[in-house]
Amino acid sequence: MIKLPKHGRISYFNYFKLNKNPVKICYFGIYNSEYSRNKVIINGLRENEVKVKECKEKPKGFLKNWRLFRKLQREDYDMIIVGFPGQTVVWLAKLFSLFNRKKVVFDAFFSIYDFNVFDRKLCSEKSFKARYYWFLDWFSCKLADKILLDTQEHINYFAEEFRIEKEKFYKLFISADDKVMCPRLVKENRNYFLVNFHGKFIPLQGIEYIIQAAKILENENIKFNIIGTGQTYSKIKELANKLQVKNINFIGFLNLKKVAEYINKADISLGIFGSTQKAQRVIPNKVYEALACRKAVITGETPAAKELFTDKENILFCKMADSKDLAQKILELKNDSELRNKIAENGYKLFKQKLTPKVLGKEFKEFLIKELNENRSYKENN
Repeated sequence: MIKLPKHGRISYFNYFKLNKNPVKICYFGIYNSEYSRNKVIINGLRENEVKVKECKEKPKGFLKNWRLFRKLQREDYDMIIVGFPGQTVVWLAKLFSLFNRKKVVFDAFFSIYDFNVFDRKLCSEKSFKARYYWFLDWFSCKLADKILLDTQEHINYFAEEFRIEKEKFYKLFISADDKVMCPRLVKENRNYFLVNFHGKFIPLQGIEYIIQAAKILENENIKFNIIGTGQTYSKIKELANKLQVKNINFIGFLNLKKVAEYINKADISLGIFGSTQKAQRVIPNKVYEALACRKAVITGETPAAKELFTDKENILFCKMADSKDLAQKILELKNDSELRNKIAENGYKLFKQKLTPKVLGKEFKEFLIKELNENRSYKENN
């Protein structure tokens, strides 16, 4: 049964018309189509019979704005979605929407101000760059008609930091590409317990706590694969050398298919453990990817993670920024195969029921239809 929108002034004729005919979306900006967030949204909508036309340019050069504007003129669409990262081009989508009165949905995904200033600490809080990043977040959110974020904790942060009304936000979990990230049998002869971590080397991850936990577990027949590169890579390698850790394999960057192989060959997968404030607000891609591969996951206990997961049911929580507790939780899953299998199965079930691109795409499509009907109702009455 189709749920009718609960808005008295909405034209129900339009509602059924939109459900019968494909919704047409212009996915707009300087985004990367292969970045997981964008790929999941685009594929999820398409799997639900939404027509998605990509309208994008390379991020560098001022002329990109003119080229994007020209492309918008040629497109036929019901609504614009500005893909991540889009803080620098929301204004262009909004400018064009003034002519055709189409709504602009902005996938903020995360704050570039928070990311650059507090998470990665690339500039001082009082610097010009910091003020510029804050302005971009604020201005893009003010211009957008609706804003996508991945957790309620993220929404709370944006609403407070940038003084945006909460009614403008819509929560859309991240998910994973389930055509690549899926359970598969990987034959491998080994006599040790294998732990996988993959991701960018940035403070949010808390990779230093994984290194310290590995050192604690050196005599427990446990080995670690750590995949990725990034900002803190040199410091992490220095720490591993200083501690003389012998049970870690640093692998470097791998493409998504190779990452999926490493997840599947491991016994468990790790999430994030950093002490930054952003770590409290997000559920990272790697957690969804491990769930999609039917692997038990250990991640830091945060308000964001608790929006979706239940400890020892579909995930195992540990204390943030605490290598001893992380080591203890890894050992717990190693020694308790029943708990490990239970978490893996329940996590996979949660992913299939609520988090696949198709499931999230269906929810997002319903949200878009509601917004389109409200917009059409407004036009009819004004």
